[in-house]
Amino acid sequence: MTQHVNRRGVLKVLATGIAGAMLPVVGTEKASAAVTALKQSIATASARDEALATFYRERNYKPVFVGKSDKRRRSALLSAFEDAGHHGLPASRYNAEELKALFSSAKSSEDLGRIEVETAKRFLTYADNLRSGVLVPSRVDGGIFTEVQRFDRVSLMKGMSKSNPQAFLKKLAPPSKDYVRLQKEKLRLEKLLGKGGWGDKVQAKSLKPGQSGGAVVQLRNRMIRMGYMRKSNATAYDTKLQAGVQQFQIAHGLSADGVAGAGTMAEINKQVENRLAQVIVAMERQRWNNKPLERKHIWVNIPDFHVHIMQNGKSTFVSRVVVGRNTSDRRTPEFSDTMEHMVINPSWYVPRSIITKEYLPLLKKNPNAVRQLQITDSRGRVVSRSAVDFTQYTERTFPFSMKEPPNQGNALGLVKFMFPNRHNIYLHDTPAKNLFAREKRDFSHGCVRVHKPFDFAYALLKAQERDPQGFFKAKLDTRKEAQVNLREPLPVHLVYYTAWVDPKGKAQYRRDVYGRDTKIFAALQKAGVSLRALQS
Repeated sequence: MTQHVNRRGVLKVLATGIAGAMLPVVGTEKASAAVTALKQSIATASARDEALATFYRERNYKPVFVGKSDKRRRSALLSAFEDAGHHGLPASRYNAEELKALFSSAKSSEDLGRIEVETAKRFLTYADNLRSGVLVPSRVDGGIFTEVQRFDRVSLMKGMSKSNPQAFLKKLAPPSKDYVRLQKEKLRLEKLLGKGGWGDKVQAKSLKPGQSGGAVVQLRNRMIRMGYMRKSNATAYDTKLQAGVQQFQIAHGLSADGVAGAGTMAEINKQVENRLAQVIVAMERQRWNNKPLERKHIWVNIPDFHVHIMQNGKSTFVSRVVVGRNTSDRRTPEFSDTMEHMVINPSWYVPRSIITKEYLPLLKKNPNAVRQLQITDSRGRVVSRSAVDFTQYTERTFPFSMKEPPNQGNALGLVKFMFPNRHNIYLHDTPAKNLFAREKRDFSHGCVRVHKPFDFAYALLKAQERDPQGFFKAKLDTRKEAQVNLREPLPVHLVYYTAWVDPKGKAQYRRDVYGRDTKIFAALQKAGVSLRALQS
């Protein structure tokens, strides 16, 4: 940086770039005046931001970014801003080039003071976005109740001012292996996009083994480019192509029969851009959940239709599940809570929404409808159906409750797993076993139905019973409702990931069953996130 004083003694800073920005030094008096002017400018510029005003006041308005000794910090921050796209962040929010231009155009200490605070604001925005996400989940979709941990802004400024800047900025990103693997998958897809993607879509609604022709060649070429089979010149749907389609189906949560039916073909014809958007959304969701997972917990991934018991990062139990139907009042919400107990031989206390919307219309037509359910008054006493004129009630005025006593056909099956929450969501058995054979399993009223509920119960009881299976069956055989508390309550996470990379490095993709990821990506685009095609 070059400096000079004009005839009137006014200091002018001829900036040659961000790396040279510094406090002007001309003489003791002028240097002191410049420092004073800089501090006053910082004080004025930060006054309306409580966190920044507190931070700068505590350090007597000494700058963090514009001083000569701040060169390394500036450089690290600008590099982080330039690399924001690696995290799927809106780089335009931080705009490194614009910030460089501001430094280059600075002509006074007052200018530098304003730039100091502007840089701090952009740093805080970047830090918050990288640590906790760009979006506020509940504003995107009403079914997302993820509790996002936002970090103290003063602490962030102190950390940036006192730490190794490169290391500090790097630690802002989620430290989980899941996030790192997603970031690698993002880079892989961006390079694929730069090369033109996976080529032509398959021009067929469905294909099956034994067929041949142009569409089969398109399918073969797409499987090869996607990495699900080795190079081949075959023009028929042979065993190698069938095995490739099976691998694709496994990686996309589809029935692995090796037949490219309509559902499989729709996923095969998704473009690189679609998968890249899913990965970017998954990274945003990782930022919302930027806190260590418990050593042992229950993990329900809604679009994957599975429940896992996770211990030390590994799945020790897995079962298929059925989740809420894709309607406004039945979608399974995303939230975390703690499983406290299970109920063996449970009664089903019918939610009021089901009573009034589904059963009341039936009772109006036939008072003896849904005979398996008991109608009870406010004191829990069973009400005789013959004594009630159901036609006089509306959804709002219906005064009764309904429950189904323990039995084989009970809507909750023979066991339910409770983590008391305001959504009235829990995991449970079901008599409707046929639904677990479906590929897409969204049929419930919101709760999560478990395919292997007894095995799930045994796995939970293993931590507290010598013979978990014998203990469970003894309770079951009584045919009486029994609550069994978990001595070590387990955290439960109901999440929604349509993209992740498993520990072996295999990318996994699922369908956006509720359309939530579509909403999230649209909101990210509105915030400035864009897809990138990289040339490798």
